[in-house]
Amino acid sequence: MTPTFETLYREKIAADLQKKFDCNAMAVPRIKKITLNMGVGETTQDRKIIEHAVADMTAIAGQKPVVTKTRIAISNFKVRENFPVGVKVTLRRDRMWEFLERLVCVALPRIRDFRGLSPRGFDGAGNYNFGITEQIIFPEIEYEKIDAMRGMNITITTSAKTDAEAKALLEAFQFPFRK
Repeated sequence: MTPTFETLYREKIAADLQKKFDCNAMAVPRIKKITLNMGVGETTQDRKIIEHAVADMTAIAGQKPVVTKTRIAISNFKVRENFPVGVKVTLRRDRMWEFLERLVCVALPRIRDFRGLSPRGFDGAGNYNFGITEQIIFPEIEYEKIDAMRGMNITITTSAKTDAEAKALLEAFQFPFRK
């Protein structure tokens, strides 16, 4: 079964963007991947915290994340080499489309005092980056079972060449950008 946002992109959004940017079908901007990253700096005191972060990220993304480790030891931060400091996961294809739909339709409207995403999160190469402060905005997370509020960074990588193309692509998916 094809995800709803993928069908929407193929049938409507791609044709609209092709007309808007006057390009051929292969040059139309599309979403390549979505990367979720959760830094867990509290692991210096308790190593079990990383297990909770892995469980949260697995529930949110639908696939098991990779535990990121330090490359060098930094004594000021009480961090040794190969110390777990975060988790990350890269979503592609169907999981990417399903996560994007859950993010736009369910999770972002659940943010407290939400006024929209910043339009300044583009990197100049057509990718969009933003952070959220609480993982409980996702309905997969059970509020009673969380041990601490953790934020995460979400990066949407597109094939767009400019920020204007990437913004038009995300606006077509009803991304709630701040005015």
